[in-house]
Amino acid sequence: MNEFLKAAIEEAEQGLREGGIPIGSVLVHQGKIIGRGHNRRVQKGSVVLHAEMDALENAGRRPARVYGECTIYTTLSPCAMCSGAILLYGIPRVVIGENQTFVGEEALLRSRGVVIDVLQDQRCIELMGEFIRSSPVLWNEDIGV
Repeated sequence: MNEFLKAAIEEAEQGLREGGIPIGSVLVHQGKIIGRGHNRRVQKGSVVLHAEMDALENAGRRPARVYGECTIYTTLSPCAMCSGAILLYGIPRVVIGENQTFVGEEALLRSRGVVIDVLQDQRCIELMGEFIRSSPVLWNEDIGV
């Protein structure tokens, strides 16, 4: 397994242990994780702290050049909000753990030139599948349903 996807999965598992939604993300620049995060909407009472947003926030403010050289790894296909942030900051590549439980704005990202790799990682699929079955109301709230 890719070391960066593994780090994103560790973030997702941490979020689940905290009572949140098991989605994790890491932002990688030149082979090094510069930001990591997990969905903390429940834990922080936040409306925006999806995993990708948390990873970006934890990376701190960076020059545009840095974002333009990054890859963001996420355990789940990015939603409209997170995809917007990826586009806004010019992140050129997204590696997605899985998109079987939820397909986000992959078509939009591709249409804007972002390279998308979907891995269909079994652990990512299990984490989300189990969570959606056990907490459908919370999951629907997270994706705006």
